[in-house]
Amino acid sequence: MRRRAFLAAGAAAVGATFLPTPFAVAAAGRGKKGVMLMNRIGPSSSDLYISNIDGSNERKLLGTAGFDYHAGLAADGQSVVFTSERTGDGNSCLYRARIDGTGVQPLVSGPAMNDSAALSPDGTKLAFVSTRGDHKAHIWLLDLRTSKLRNLTGSPEVAGDPNGPDGHFRPSWSPDGAWIAFSSDRNTVWRGHNNGRGWEHTQELSIYVIRPDGTGFRQVATKEGYCLGSPKWSPDGRRIVFYEITTEGTWGAHRPEAIGVVESQIVSVDVTTGERVEHTSGPHLKVAPQFVNATEIGYLIKGGPDEGLAYTSGTLPSVKRSLRSPVWSPDGKSVIYEKVGFTTRPLDTTLYSWDSDWEYRFCDVFPVLSRQGRLAITEKQLGNSSIVTMRPDGSDQRVVFDTDGKGLDPALVAKGLAGAFRPTWSPDGEWIAFGLGGWFQQRAVNTAVVARVRSDGSTWEALTDGTANAGFPSYSADGNELVYRVWGEENKGLRILNLQTGATRVLTNEYDNLPDWSPDGTRILFTRKTSATNFDVCTIRPDGSDLRILTSSGANEGHAVWNCDGRILYNSGMYGFRAEAALYDNTFQPYGQIFSMNADGSDKRLLTDSQWEDSMPLYLPQDVLSL
Repeated sequence: MRRRAFLAAGAAAVGATFLPTPFAVAAAGRGKKGVMLMNRIGPSSSDLYISNIDGSNERKLLGTAGFDYHAGLAADGQSVVFTSERTGDGNSCLYRARIDGTGVQPLVSGPAMNDSAALSPDGTKLAFVSTRGDHKAHIWLLDLRTSKLRNLTGSPEVAGDPNGPDGHFRPSWSPDGAWIAFSSDRNTVWRGHNNGRGWEHTQELSIYVIRPDGTGFRQVATKEGYCLGSPKWSPDGRRIVFYEITTEGTWGAHRPEAIGVVESQIVSVDVTTGERVEHTSGPHLKVAPQFVNATEIGYLIKGGPDEGLAYTSGTLPSVKRSLRSPVWSPDGKSVIYEKVGFTTRPLDTTLYSWDSDWEYRFCDVFPVLSRQGRLAITEKQLGNSSIVTMRPDGSDQRVVFDTDGKGLDPALVAKGLAGAFRPTWSPDGEWIAFGLGGWFQQRAVNTAVVARVRSDGSTWEALTDGTANAGFPSYSADGNELVYRVWGEENKGLRILNLQTGATRVLTNEYDNLPDWSPDGTRILFTRKTSATNFDVCTIRPDGSDLRILTSSGANEGHAVWNCDGRILYNSGMYGFRAEAALYDNTFQPYGQIFSMNADGSDKRLLTDSQWEDSMPLYLPQDVLSL
């Protein structure tokens, strides 16, 4: 992209309204190539708290602010280990502090995702989850005396099917330090939610144990069609307790519309005999179990009116409070937990960058840059899903298409299930096309149209007749055509609309989505449902020939766009889940990371390695931001 190509910045402001809150994309630092905008679905804040076991005397655990979560206590109760993103939004590292919140020090850092730390009973070793190495979630062991690291689950004896999720989570030490229990989805298959028909995946976990030297690996609990997670040992080391939820329920457990509806139970097994005890029954999503003493098990009721701490025998008082990831002190007198915030990140919030050449920044959804150097986004996070344009530095912001008064259900718009989605610029910068209607699960009951608006916001028109759910358009290189998708049992696939004649031709008849026309006009990039449980990134010529499927991981790939250098940027779960799916909140596919690859599918590279759902990248070179 040449600098002079960006000097003609946008169209006139006739009929456009200005945003109340500026979004300024600052130029990247010296020596950087520029900024990569991206979207992240996940919490925007998290703080650790400690209270008495009855909920009284609640206070923040740490004196220094950070994005802190997933605490674990030492066996003597005098120190705590925890995960923190204080080195950068998205970069999870491990720390230790005294129980009074002082003396914070790093234990494990680096660009990999590190999480779920657990100290050995003698305090000399740290078991934790990390994506270092092959980018999958493994259980690692750190000798705190020698700093020696070992991958406990990367051996041939433990390795599962590499084409499946194959992750390992939530390590827990036996009281004598002889064993580490953990959950794993090794040797399971990728499954879509809604009994295999949905885009988002569910998770099937079993409980395993392994010795700290890597020997003795075996499965201690499993149940077909269920997910068993977050194991913890009894004080005498004879039993392991965990939560148990249907595999299908793991999706609803992190969706806001289902979190208070799905159920799980607290179960324990005898490590030697496998004898099973169900400690709870009935409603509530129950997670994070722990033996508080020899006879009582505490757990978290996640979501719903009874959210908070509860106990299997009822000998201890329940505490109704919005919290996550509780851990009880060894003496049973106090509890540490996190409080998570989901306020929207301000646009251009600095995120941790896994690429030394580029700075990563947060952006709303579907960012796209015109040939004339103007940025457009769907303003979804503010609850209106309107089309907004601006200069690349964030100045001269305009709402060029406001969804208010366009016949959409305001409740669905507020939830992000309806609105003006996926803007695309005409090559001359005069028009912005987009989809207008209901999206995601609403596509089954709501129609949508492909529409376009003058880039100055002065006038707009529908381009399809509204009889189907049509959307996600992309302009051809010459501006004469639009490719878009239609979705329905009888009418599905990609269509190409000739803007001069009004004629529409069928490009594909499969479940295809999110088309993106290449800048040179020779190929159309899109996502295809290639099986009942899988979606892949594909390209095809505009005449329907030369279909190429570029991904084959078995996990879902999608949200693909062309980058300015001719590579493809996309979202993938090919390295599996980053954590137990049922423990997430307000996410769709929490394991999704951003990748790039060549136009022929070669040279796939991981661009983010966070715990959260990352997608929708757009590179803004430094000269664009320095105008």
